[in-house]
Amino acid sequence: MTLPVSNKLFRWPNDAHLALSIVVNLEEGAEQNILDGDKYPEPVDEMGIALKHSVRSLINESNYQYGIKRGGPRVLRLLKENNIQATFTACALALERAPALTKEIVAAGHEITSHGYRWAHQFNMTEDQERAYIRQARESIEKSTGQTPIGWLSRYLTTMNTRRLLIEEGFTYHMDDLSDDQPFWDHHAGQPIIVMPYQMDNNDMKMWAEPSYTPDQWLKYAIDNLDWALRAGAQEVNMMSIGVHLRIIGRPGRIWALEKFLEYARARSREPNGPWIATRKEIAEHFAQCVPFPR
Repeated sequence: MTLPVSNKLFRWPNDAHLALSIVVNLEEGAEQNILDGDKYPEPVDEMGIALKHSVRSLINESNYQYGIKRGGPRVLRLLKENNIQATFTACALALERAPALTKEIVAAGHEITSHGYRWAHQFNMTEDQERAYIRQARESIEKSTGQTPIGWLSRYLTTMNTRRLLIEEGFTYHMDDLSDDQPFWDHHAGQPIIVMPYQMDNNDMKMWAEPSYTPDQWLKYAIDNLDWALRAGAQEVNMMSIGVHLRIIGRPGRIWALEKFLEYARARSREPNGPWIATRKEIAEHFAQCVPFPR
């Protein structure tokens, strides 16, 4: 059961007219691979080629590894230069397989939330399989990072059990939702969870899936979103997310667009009522404080 947020117009810290979160998806090393028991290699790559053969796609594996080797350090450097704490939605296996990068993320103080154990689909899991998958991801992330993830983002499709299982397993917020521009409560049997809507329209995956979609277009769209949401924030509550991937935004032909967006957002955050740049955890905690769960 989904509950309305509130009839009350709550405010972000310092009367900011927008809460902005930078969400970095870390999936590299957790994609499909026959070495991990998958029937086929991961079908998603820059060329849009899907191999329906039980062979390793070495070129695609190297495409993903680019995110760990070059994309990750570039993204972390930009976040540090702009003094921004991001939320890394990380596949637990990706963290296990990239310990040096994981150590840098933790040392920089970024939030790490769960993107599953692998970059895998949950929609065909039984309830028991999905519960085990959720627990495996949480336990692995705790071991790799020393952080207990309080949020969850699935890969695309979920099941009818997903949110209830997250509640039962003690998660604070769930990101698999596109229905709003602000947090809201959901619950099962009176036990609450915060739904933190995500914005796919700002996601850099569009540049991966649609080669004609350029970094210039992505940057303009993101800035237009921020500007409009800030203006509207005087009358309504708005939250914005920018979703990026190490292997996508981390390329030389794209990283400049993220650099310009972060610089722009940081500059506007210094204005009166400018955006509050925060992690998903910080946003969820502020929402829960302002709008307590209506028992």
